[in-house]
Amino acid sequence: MDKKLDRWVRPGKGIYFVILFSFCALAFLAGHYWLGTGELLVSLLTLGYYLVDRQHRRRMLRQYIQSEPDTLESISKGDGPLPAVMVRMEDGSIVWENYRFAELSSSLKNAVDEKITNVVPDISLDFLAAGKNEAPQDVSLGGRRFRLYGTLLRAPGDRLGVLYFSDLTELYQVRDEYIRSRPVIAIILIDNYEEMTQNLTEGAISNLNAKLNDAITSWTEDYHGLLRRLERNRFLFIFERRDLERAKADKFSLLEDIHKIVSPSGLAASISIGLGVDGTDFEEGYNFAALGIEMALSRGGDQAVIKDRFNFDFYGGRSKETDYRSKVRSRVTANSLMELIAQSDHVFIMGHKNADLDSVGAAVGINCLCRKKGKKASIVIDLEHNAAGRLLEELMHFPEYRDVFISGQDALLMCDNRSILIVVDTNRPDQVEFKPLLESISKVCVVDHHRRAADYINPVVVNLHETYASSASELVTELVTYAVESHDVLPIEAKSLMAGICLDTKFFNVRTGERTFEAAAALRRMCADTTEVKLLLQNDFHDTLEKYQIIKSAKLYRDELAIAALDQPTSRILAAQAADELLNISGITASFVLYPDDGQTIISARSIGSANVQVILEPLGGGGNAATAGAQMKNVDVQEALDKLIASIDAFYEE
Repeated sequence: MDKKLDRWVRPGKGIYFVILFSFCALAFLAGHYWLGTGELLVSLLTLGYYLVDRQHRRRMLRQYIQSEPDTLESISKGDGPLPAVMVRMEDGSIVWENYRFAELSSSLKNAVDEKITNVVPDISLDFLAAGKNEAPQDVSLGGRRFRLYGTLLRAPGDRLGVLYFSDLTELYQVRDEYIRSRPVIAIILIDNYEEMTQNLTEGAISNLNAKLNDAITSWTEDYHGLLRRLERNRFLFIFERRDLERAKADKFSLLEDIHKIVSPSGLAASISIGLGVDGTDFEEGYNFAALGIEMALSRGGDQAVIKDRFNFDFYGGRSKETDYRSKVRSRVTANSLMELIAQSDHVFIMGHKNADLDSVGAAVGINCLCRKKGKKASIVIDLEHNAAGRLLEELMHFPEYRDVFISGQDALLMCDNRSILIVVDTNRPDQVEFKPLLESISKVCVVDHHRRAADYINPVVVNLHETYASSASELVTELVTYAVESHDVLPIEAKSLMAGICLDTKFFNVRTGERTFEAAAALRRMCADTTEVKLLLQNDFHDTLEKYQIIKSAKLYRDELAIAALDQPTSRILAAQAADELLNISGITASFVLYPDDGQTIISARSIGSANVQVILEPLGGGGNAATAGAQMKNVDVQEALDKLIASIDAFYEE
């Protein structure tokens, strides 16, 4: 023990004195005798002080340890109930160990003077340094798992830590088994069951049901759970948490397998899976699963969504959305929204930041509904930073819109408990024009067509969220046609709604469905002129040249993707138009434009192929839909954003 103690109290400082005396010798050799003599005297004085201090520290530490001889002796011989070890906090070296700890660390003949991390690799002394008595994680030693406790001792000239190892191996095994056996509640929903069975005979429906049942049963058999059919298109599946990781690794193969089932009309089956994890009981787990299904459907279906106590995790969702909307929902929503407007004193309408034609068009359509009910409405918008300047200038020439557009600060002063807020063209709290207003009004309605993000606006009173719609303006047009007469709509309002649809569909080239053309036809009857809309989307000569410079800088990736990473800022309109224009090049199925903007990097993405740009940009904090998406990456430069984008694209294709 004396030799070990002597090694512990003698710091390895000999090298420093060798260096000091070497400098003295060099000074004498160089002829600097006075300097050499001074250095020698200082070195000798330092050496003397070090030797005296070392002896003093040795004596004091030995007195401290010998002051508790009975306790240390009894613990060392194994009388203590727990394995214990004393370590030096400065370097983590072991000063003393008891008999029980020595047995656990039998791979070493004597652990004294060894680093504690050499004996227990996964140990950390940070909790002792932070003044805590219990480590945040367990440690493994000798094939057992221990809970680690400790305390600090103030020894003369040093800090010592005493660690106690509480063997909880069996308890941890029970805990782990409990976690692995926790139930996972899954709801399996056939998204397009009504469409697949439409106009089929009973025999054909039975045959189709049998195929669907076989596919779902075949997938669930591997997980040894309980499957029950709740409705014609809804199943309940309960299995254990231990199998969830396997399902994740398998990417929920049922999503792809179900596509092999095709109805007699040629429509492939599609399902959504909502999974509830970590619920305190079965009821909460089922509620989590129901939220997962709701999220999956609001994002277009054909995907699995895992909902736990804190987050959503998404799997699948790569296919293009198919329009399964019902006009009944639009009619019911229009009635509910009109009743809510009638009950309010003031209606605030707000879109997303840097409002575009779709956001402004949808807001103008909602304002028409408010005017029909005789209610005061205000559109919250930043008149200096937006992408619809020409349309706003035209609107403000009309008496009905001279005092409608206000700032977020003004709206915050005007709102009260009788006010409602209608958010259009976004469902994310961080993307609205003025977030404090969203947080100040209790009654909120949402009208949006983007795929729902995990951080969506909640709660809402009225929610018209249709990912199958081409634009928010299309959804609002349907509300207008059900709620007001054609003569109640101003021509400028019809023009604004038409501009929003034309912007998001690229003049009816992408994301168009039957309902899109029905909405456009209704607006045309309300005197909307597509020629005037075309004028709103025109660029001047300088902007046109800048747009083609962006296109010129684009580079190919994976032979079908065009990526333009700009060093200089540009406008969001030009970036979006450049991304659209890149899709006109033969062989290009998706495009990405990146550019810096006031300390952040903005990405504008478009797709007309199999690449789902919303899924690609979602890991980067973006959103949108399969054909049109965007992202804002704060405190990230263009090169770093480009690297992350490439990694996300690779992950998308590899899956």
